[in-house]
Amino acid sequence: MVNHLSNIHLILFFTRGVSLKMWSEIGMFEREVALYKALQPYLGGVSFVTYGDRNDLKYKETLRGIQILCNRWGFPNRFYCWLLMNFYPLFWKKATIVKSNQIQGADIALKAARRAGKKFIARCGYLYSYVIEQKYGENSHQAFNAHFLEQNIFSEADQIVVTTFFIRQIIIERYKIKSEKIIVIPNYVLTDLFYPDQKRGDSRNRICFVGRLDKEKNLFALLKAVKGLNLELVIVGSGPLRKELEEKAHKNGISVQFWGNIPHRQLPQILNSSDLFILPSLYEGHPKALLEAMACGLPVIGTDVPGIRELITHRETGYLSGTSPEEIREAIKEVLADRPLRERMGRNAREFIVENFSLERILRMELELLQELVEGDSN
Repeated sequence: MVNHLSNIHLILFFTRGVSLKMWSEIGMFEREVALYKALQPYLGGVSFVTYGDRNDLKYKETLRGIQILCNRWGFPNRFYCWLLMNFYPLFWKKATIVKSNQIQGADIALKAARRAGKKFIARCGYLYSYVIEQKYGENSHQAFNAHFLEQNIFSEADQIVVTTFFIRQIIIERYKIKSEKIIVIPNYVLTDLFYPDQKRGDSRNRICFVGRLDKEKNLFALLKAVKGLNLELVIVGSGPLRKELEEKAHKNGISVQFWGNIPHRQLPQILNSSDLFILPSLYEGHPKALLEAMACGLPVIGTDVPGIRELITHRETGYLSGTSPEEIREAIKEVLADRPLRERMGRNAREFIVENFSLERILRMELELLQELVEGDSN
């Protein structure tokens, strides 16, 4: 599986505008870098191309040999992007594969790879155009630009990596991409960090949400759903709607704790101190927070929408709900009232995650992908 990979240098281009510092501040750093640390022993080298300033270099020791290229010089963004596309010394390694982390910024990675004559993997954890359509409308100029970007990236990439079969099928149908060019590699969970705590205490009717406080998370519906119920709601994360959500909760006398961003390593403790995890989103890509809650053996409620319904078998690995406040409320009441149901869903969820989404399994899939690209180059 890993023959000939010791000469490969993998270069990951971050999402446009994203830095290591940003990953750290929002509690994503440890989770996001775990795969690339795991890849290191098998490869000739790993590099991160970020959009951060020289502060990103502070993570060099933590990353143990992963090279960091950041905007240490403080160049204007447009010039820095030009530099990335033309920074040929980065590609002097004989065997190099370039990979994008998301679609935003993948155009820079693609141009850099092509100008240096290197293989390019286009990865997208979620379909960028779908998110834009939900925010601005299907016929908006923003949606047109997103479709144009995706068409170019997917057509030109040597390989496409998506996190779900749902996203894969959309790309095949919308952009007429050959199915064999698209590989599904799901998000992974650090199952040795996220696991059930056998000391989990008695029920306090605590419900936990983890995620970005944005429109698509449907959190105003969640607040309305829990109003008047005898429970405690914990919301972990930050985003543009936090102040408005806090005001709404206060005005309506809803018991909510807003904890902001939490370091990734502390999330298992928060999840294991809860009785139920809820993700009431209007749409998702492949939600890592849901996977991590399931890995902790926590019963979960998710809305019956793309990105969530693929992960939850109703009343077996979790509970699927509608998106309205009334439907969410009924789901919460039913699950909290049925302890055997919660325990069964929690056990099944843990087994499902360990079997399908462990870092070890995803590492094997990534290595197989790289091996296929190398073998394709030599044939």
